[in-house]
Amino acid sequence: MKTWIKRILGLTISLALLAWVLAGARWQDLGTALAQIRGLDIALAVVAFAASYLLRAARVHDEFAEETGARFAAILRLTLLHNASINILPFRSGEATFPILLSRWFGVPTTRAVVALLWLRIQDAFVVLALAAFIWPDLHPALRALWIAAVIFAAWLIPAWAARHPEIEAKAGKLASTVHRVRTALAESTRHHGRGWLWTLANWSVKLAAQAWLLAALVQAGLLTGLAGALGVELAAILPIQGVAGFGTYEAGGAALLAPHGIPFAAGLNAALVLHLFVIACSLAAGALALAFLPAATTAADPQTDSKPETSAP
Repeated sequence: MKTWIKRILGLTISLALLAWVLAGARWQDLGTALAQIRGLDIALAVVAFAASYLLRAARVHDEFAEETGARFAAILRLTLLHNASINILPFRSGEATFPILLSRWFGVPTTRAVVALLWLRIQDAFVVLALAAFIWPDLHPALRALWIAAVIFAAWLIPAWAARHPEIEAKAGKLASTVHRVRTALAESTRHHGRGWLWTLANWSVKLAAQAWLLAALVQAGLLTGLAGALGVELAAILPIQGVAGFGTYEAGGAALLAPHGIPFAAGLNAALVLHLFVIACSLAAGALALAFLPAATTAADPQTDSKPETSAP
């Protein structure tokens, strides 16, 4: 019942935004906003998004290459398809693409794949939350420091908890066995978490810079204002209730953090919607290129005879 309530709320948010866009002269407003962006700005943003995709793929490859022997091109293909699925499938159901393809193509156990995705998203959330502390308006410096310290402590605590996974007794109950499997899988994902944090920080630095650059151009404001809007749209993605393809929550989050910088809410919604459409276009184009040109799953050792990877397309 809770799941259906969330889906209904998400669909309502999306339909409300769609009605808002279709009403009056909003399309003209979007066209005006787009006309303000130079071709060079768009080209730089495309290059930055491509670099972000490569960094995310490198993060996943670093975690699974030793375990599966997967080539980088195959991991990049998986990452791009996962990213495209997130942006078009409703209620973030596209997240399932990641563990499904890891299991099908590379023989990664389901629990290991799901927990790896969970840790990936935890790292994303922690990085975005830490960066948000620096630009949140009218926040006392002591609260900023406490906010960042809490994020860092939580980021340390999870790998530390996972690394201390004691042996489970043979007669342990179902819940204890499940927790043990999750903990063991999380220990695998966080085994090289230092490098994982570096990849994640690099990815988000490039991604947020590109989004901030575009938003700043759209609202004719400084880069710091654009960064506030970029963090707003990403913080909205953490919310438990999401619109279809993120529509509604994405735009509202961006407009909410642009408003304290003097950007009217309606203008912020327009700019965030343009950014959202750009993000979706980039992810779909990258996914299409991955299907057309990147090789199916193979291992570095023996792409023809290895029994682990599944070579069929998704």
